[in-house]
Amino acid sequence: MTTVQNKLHWLAKIIITRKSTVVDPQGNTVLDALRHLHFESADHVRIGKYIEVSVHAADEASARIEIVNMCETLLVNPVIEQFSFDLQQID
Repeated sequence: MTTVQNKLHWLAKIIITRKSTVVDPQGNTVLDALRHLHFESADHVRIGKYIEVSVHAADEASARIEIVNMCETLLVNPVIEQFSFDLQQID
């Protein structure tokens, strides 16, 4: 196991949404409710997930690779979801 000494601390803010080709029934329900409440300007709603993960990595490139691996391995269902993230150093 590697040590976190001499590694930088990073925070990833991950947004996961359904792919645009996948129906979002929860988003459709929220859109219907908004229209029912007379928010006529509401045009489209997609519901997603927001996850924050902090990691220790030697540099930004290594941190990005680690976050992508986490998303592709566990956090995202690649059949129906897509993800994006913002990464910032927090040390």
